[in-house]
Amino acid sequence: MTESNNISSAPNEALLSSAGGFTAFSFGGYNIRFRAPYSLERYVDVIKWDNGYLVVLAKYSHNDQPEEEYIDLKPILRDLYIDSATFLKPIKNVRIAYA
Repeated sequence: MTESNNISSAPNEALLSSAGGFTAFSFGGYNIRFRAPYSLERYVDVIKWDNGYLVVLAKYSHNDQPEEEYIDLKPILRDLYIDSATFLKPIKNVRIAYA
């Protein structure tokens, strides 16, 4: 899974990006935004998708090389009153996409 500039997605594919200090996770008409680490420049690659848990490579301003980062969407979805089991079930793939 690699970065793409194409922001449209397949029916079972979610999109991950970042801008303005926020991470954006888009799927099924939802664009969920949450605070990103202060020095995040961009997400580079999705290493693993596991039903709401992401392992990604992220480029930070303080390091020349991408670093492994972990994102757990379940607590974020819970705080937004979104049923994580229903929301996450159809997602088969997550792709990095910047406009």
